[in-house]
Amino acid sequence: MAVFYADSSVLVKRHVAELGSLWVENVCDPQQGNRIVTSRLSIVEVVSALNRRVRDGSLPAADYPQLRDDFLALCRGSYQLIQPTNPVLARARTLLERHPLRSYDALQLASALMASDRLAADGSSALTLLAADGRLLTAATAEGLAVDNPNNYP
Repeated sequence: MAVFYADSSVLVKRHVAELGSLWVENVCDPQQGNRIVTSRLSIVEVVSALNRRVRDGSLPAADYPQLRDDFLALCRGSYQLIQPTNPVLARARTLLERHPLRSYDALQLASALMASDRLAADGSSALTLLAADGRLLTAATAEGLAVDNPNNYP
């Protein structure tokens, strides 16, 4: 069993067909036995991304409620959610000073690092951060995380 931290760009790929979606579906398939970790803030980001697609016409409005509900069900039952606690926020601020990240990416990376720290403290295997954002992946690598980009798997 592997542990993956998935940012919102990866979670969207599980619900909307785009580059890397098949790979993400495989990684997230319960039969694979992988654990998926993400920030609770991903809920806002994914709902925003789905609505943006409805507004730009790339997602039929009629499909949105089911996709949203499927995603929220996974958040309730499958994903391990990292809370945006004060230590996560403080770490995100530090990351913003070290790396050229957007605020939500810093929060995602801080959450991934906190999850990684917990795994290490428990003697568990390291996690791999999954994202489709080059700046986030570069910062995560600099912070010592293993990374992968679903866009590398067409």
